Amino acid sequence: MGPASISAAASAPPRAPPGFALSLALLIAFAALALLSGWAGDYVLELGFRLLVLMTLAEAWNLLAGYGGLVSLGTASFVGLGAYALVGAMNRGVPLALAWAAAGIAAALLALLVSRAVFRLRGLYFTVGTLALAEALRLFMVNYQPFGGAIGLFLSPDAPSLRGLFLLALGLFAVATLLMQLATDSRYSILLRAVRDDEDAAAQIGVRPFRIKLLAFVVASLLMGLAGALQGLKLGAVEPYGMFGLQWTVNVLAIVVIGGQGQRLAALIGALFVVSLGEVLAAYPALHLAITGVILILVIRFAPQGLAGWVVLLWRRLHHGSQR
Repeated sequence: MGPASISAAASAPPRAPPGFALSLALLIAFAALALLSGWAGDYVLELGFRLLVLMTLAEAWNLLAGYGGLVSLGTASFVGLGAYALVGAMNRGVPLALAWAAAGIAAALLALLVSRAVFRLRGLYFTVGTLALAEALRLFMVNYQPFGGAIGLFLSPDAPSLRGLFLLALGLFAVATLLMQLATDSRYSILLRAVRDDEDAAAQIGVRPFRIKLLAFVVASLLMGLAGALQGLKLGAVEPYGMFGLQWTVNVLAIVVIGGQGQRLAALIGALFVVSLGEVLAAYPALHLAITGVILILVIRFAPQGLAGWVVLLWRRLHHGSQR
């Protein structure tokens, strides 16, 4: 991507339908379920909490990989750190609100700390470097006794009710939606995609790639840390094998790839699809894993823009048809 194409990108029309409106509609639907607590039983709230946490993580990962080209396998680093920070702070008497904020800040500070090292790597080397970071943190937590070692930490104060946790997750997803909307509807989105497509060409026309990537990395890490903190709060206990496990990275990657990298609706559509498939095949975990793998291969091969790409294509056709 040369300077001419970067300039053309600045004047290009929006590529997707109004994702913010659809996100807002989904938020209203979840809020309605939360308010109707008599109808929304524990199962609905449990499923809603899981969906909201995964969608928040997917929004953050899509900002990195879909818009910034930073394919990270280090999601578990920030999820685990956020969970440990919240549980550790609350066990020392810190109120929930401050402990939750501290968890997000801790994840963002980790991103700042490692940014210069990981940004020296590009492409596959960056991906492997972030995976190594997650594994290094997991091994550190396993062997560091002040954090409980392999046993982990148990939350001493009482956690909020399931409905309270759901509302917290709903608020976090609202913040993630707002941040993504600001990032994708601003000049920053053009700069981020320019760096993604050709970092050297972007630097030649005055773009500062390190600052552009750093902002995306810190914001995504902040959201991941906050989501991980909520997961730790819900579980009431954190241990390194679960909170720093590779399943966080795999789940989020599957959601965004199936939903569509670089698509505004990827987190919403991908999470609904993946979680629904998981619920249908809950009694057959091996079959669920196999079917998910087959779907990922088919999407990568035949629909690289994901399910959200199909939605965007349909929206464009309907939009152009209504203008005739």
